[in-house]
Amino acid sequence: MLGHLGLNVPDLDVARSYYGAVMPLLDFDLFFDAPDEFAYMPAGGKHGTFLFFYPASGSAPYSRSDVGLQHLAFAVPTRHRVQEAHRAALSLGSQEVHAPRDWPQYPPPYFAAFWLDPFGFMLEAVCHHDR
Repeated sequence: MLGHLGLNVPDLDVARSYYGAVMPLLDFDLFFDAPDEFAYMPAGGKHGTFLFFYPASGSAPYSRSDVGLQHLAFAVPTRHRVQEAHRAALSLGSQEVHAPRDWPQYPPPYFAAFWLDPFGFMLEAVCHHDR
């Protein structure tokens, strides 16, 4: 299991605002917030991967063909939560990549939505349950 992931972002204030709205819907709580970095942990102190945000010296928009981060997928407990996170992200100005739907090419059940954060990182909310 991964201990933590770090994302370098070009604007920590934009990242704080955006992820402050989205991460609770993806079952993450704020772990700490310092002037030069912040981090989220799985909600309720559950065992899992922490996500750290650091200042970047440049921008790295999402590209399927470039080396680097392709996307982050967050497993959530219900299909409703996938839809809720997707709606919240779009209301914050995220670009939709794929609306919530079943993905029959993956082992079922796989219900997911994809969008881009303000910096071009692709995020996914996925539910592996029929409910």
